[in-house]
Amino acid sequence: MIGYILIGVMAGIISGMGIGGGTILIPALDIFFAIEQQIAQSINLIYFIPTAICAVIVHIKNKNIEKKIFWKIIFTAIAGSFFGSLIAIKIKADVLKKIFGGFLLIVGVIEILSKKNSV
Repeated sequence: MIGYILIGVMAGIISGMGIGGGTILIPALDIFFAIEQQIAQSINLIYFIPTAICAVIVHIKNKNIEKKIFWKIIFTAIAGSFFGSLIAIKIKADVLKKIFGGFLLIVGVIEILSKKNSV
């Protein structure tokens, strides 16, 4: 029980920072609790709803949301998530785990190599 709470707190903090709590939540559920990849990803999607609402409220208050970009992306993102979910449930858990790990690795390398100005 404590493990789930600790994972939830860590994933919530990472989500609030805008990094994406799934980067903590999905591997933790798989590694420490032996939960299948599809189930871990489904839990992540459900967990995302309240955390995203909290983050959106804070970002709206701080005027950090560009509405023009939001409206251009939202509908295609919804369609993409629908089709992505259909694909994910058809892929074997071990293959899906490797795809997810590869994605995290690629994103991590891009972030390390990107030359963004520090604030």
